[in-house]
Amino acid sequence: MSRDSMAARSFSAAKHLWISNGLPASALSRLNLPPNANQSPNSSFRIGDAAQSSIGLAGLSAAHFHSLRTQIEQDVSVNARHAVLEFHSEGWYTLDGQLPGSVWDSIAGIYETRDGYVRIHTNFPHHRRGILNILEIPDSADVTRDQVQKSLRQWAAEDFESAAAGRGMCATAFRTFEQWTAHPQALALSQTPPVQIIKIGDAPRREGGGSFHHPLEGVRVLDLSRVLAGPICGRTLAAHGADVLLVTSPHLPDLPTLDVDTSRGKRTTQLDLNLEADRGKLKSLAADSDVFLQAYRPGGLEAKGFGADNLAELRPGIVIANLRAWGWDGPWKDRRAFDSLVQTATGFNETEGACFAEYSKSAFKPRPLPVQALDHAAGYLLAFGINAALCKTMTEGGSWEVRVSLAAVGRWLRSLGNLSPDDAFGPGTRPLPPQTVPSQREIADLSIGWVSADRKQKMTALKHAAILSKTPVREGEASQAPIVLNAHSAEWL
Repeated sequence: MSRDSMAARSFSAAKHLWISNGLPASALSRLNLPPNANQSPNSSFRIGDAAQSSIGLAGLSAAHFHSLRTQIEQDVSVNARHAVLEFHSEGWYTLDGQLPGSVWDSIAGIYETRDGYVRIHTNFPHHRRGILNILEIPDSADVTRDQVQKSLRQWAAEDFESAAAGRGMCATAFRTFEQWTAHPQALALSQTPPVQIIKIGDAPRREGGGSFHHPLEGVRVLDLSRVLAGPICGRTLAAHGADVLLVTSPHLPDLPTLDVDTSRGKRTTQLDLNLEADRGKLKSLAADSDVFLQAYRPGGLEAKGFGADNLAELRPGIVIANLRAWGWDGPWKDRRAFDSLVQTATGFNETEGACFAEYSKSAFKPRPLPVQALDHAAGYLLAFGINAALCKTMTEGGSWEVRVSLAAVGRWLRSLGNLSPDDAFGPGTRPLPPQTVPSQREIADLSIGWVSADRKQKMTALKHAAILSKTPVREGEASQAPIVLNAHSAEWL
């Protein structure tokens, strides 16, 4: 495959989403997505194209917002290999010279059932307890994968999926693409684009003018998200200059291995929304915000008075960004899920496994993607949607809601096509480098040093892959890494 055709494919993916969301085609002339013949991270899916185009869209939309404010135009470039590596940013950072631990619980993963396979997600303690309770296995640190496997072999995959969903737990049955395409939830999403931007209220147009060192300077973002996709979105907005305040609950479990990476560039605080006083603080913050980003379970924040309609009434002109696993329609719209579960349910693990089995001449086994591609792509596409909506607040006025779901992003990734077994896993590929200290040369050359908010800890992390020609991203010593989730007070700068 020629380098020109590779570049054209990434650009075509970006162009379609850019134009379909009402942004001017003329701005695309400033997007440079150079090809890289060795971008494949050992996957049958075009993860390189997804990474380069989604990160490019986030960068170009930030640059376009900046041009609307200042009349200054600039070019945006994204190296394909760098973009692929950024789709695994949580694996490359070091904190005080140490690598991050595993993000996975010891029993999380894919298991055989009596009629197929199922994947369970147990990274949060309450999800682990809930899954083990269904399996009638007492929760303890000594639970083994063999115990879980023995119990799951007594279940039909879809029966266990339903049992888990009925208790608010996280598990999905293994399906092929063909099986998923015929599923009621897939049918409900069949016409849903990966990014939806919906006008939800009237407001005057946002005024331009002024001088800004970064495209999103002066934009206030409330980030109420967890795990990967939402936090990656917030981190991207912070890299382009937004004041991002990450708000978490002191009572909910966290995932420090991910939080350290995804909170870079943000400020962090904690509020207990079960308390009237803290709900009042969040309402006050929202009234002075430009963007409200949330990725909690469907209905969770709405029940606290922070639904899209509430926020648009409170702060006309706001952009509300919502992330869900399964979208806003269909029988699964209120179910919890994570990237790995969506992969399994929608056919990615089957296709990846079949491709690898054909290449290696080995027996079939379900195979996960080499990176959390749905989460990362969703995060950058959500940032793109937010920036596009901010542009609309300047050109049209109004309050806007941006919607992104992991399932719809999966459909988009699937639409980019597949690689042959040799192109996916053969000698011409370039697998992800191993995690080492000191870092492998490729990672070290693309990393930058950070200092914690209290100035006591040092970290290295992968640089942002989008390069803007006139407004460099805010990262490293030009920013800060909070490290902890309560490093700042609940107030705007």
